[in-house]
Amino acid sequence: MSTLIRHPYLDHPGPIPFAHRGGAADGLENTVAQFRRAVDLGYRYMETDVHATRDGRLAAFHDSTLDRVTDGAGRIADLPWADVAHARVGGKEPVPLFEELLETFPEARWNVDIKAEPALHPLLKLIARTNTWDRICVGSFSEARVVRAQRLAGPRLATSYGTRGVLNLRLRSWGVPAALRASAVAAQVPEAQSGIQVVDRRFIRTAHARGLQVHVWTINDADRMHRLLDLGVDGIMTDHIDTLREVMEDRGVWV
Repeated sequence: MSTLIRHPYLDHPGPIPFAHRGGAADGLENTVAQFRRAVDLGYRYMETDVHATRDGRLAAFHDSTLDRVTDGAGRIADLPWADVAHARVGGKEPVPLFEELLETFPEARWNVDIKAEPALHPLLKLIARTNTWDRICVGSFSEARVVRAQRLAGPRLATSYGTRGVLNLRLRSWGVPAALRASAVAAQVPEAQSGIQVVDRRFIRTAHARGLQVHVWTINDADRMHRLLDLGVDGIMTDHIDTLREVMEDRGVWV
């Protein structure tokens, strides 16, 4: 692929395996225990999400409420960290602070989805305070939110495209003029969306020509993993971390 845009976050030989929420298939998503299992399997790249609590603490958690995966309830944005800390994912594992994950797994790199606007400034302050610019790539469905993060942090922050950026990249791959943000390092995309194929050779070729890596989420089937690797994607995010490791080992690309 092109090396027009490089960032230390992307310093990995071959396709990047991402443990999506640590490997959400085990039911303990975004917990220290689940990320530890991924690290023990050999994963170096993790995907997680952040929400800010009412008192500004940065919880590593996907949903806006505790209800779906914990024994707690309520919107994280409305709760103090002390209440969120009492909730247990799957009834047994605590919700971690993102700072705790950075400290617990100092060799891991993190793909961080900013789920809501109040989490933006706390995340950037945490990255600056811990000097972990090389270990984090920030993304969001909101293109405007990622643009704000990039403007505040500058080129030391690795970012991926939001929904608008991905759409414009897809249009460019079809030969349709569309504006693209130059500062992103990756397009992180579903394989298809609303019945429209997103990832194909043309899309990957267009991304690579701009120096962008292509990371695909969330792929849990071995055949689809093989197909995407055959196409030349640069990374795969999965809930089934054992399956992705086996696929990459079979292909000789597991590092």
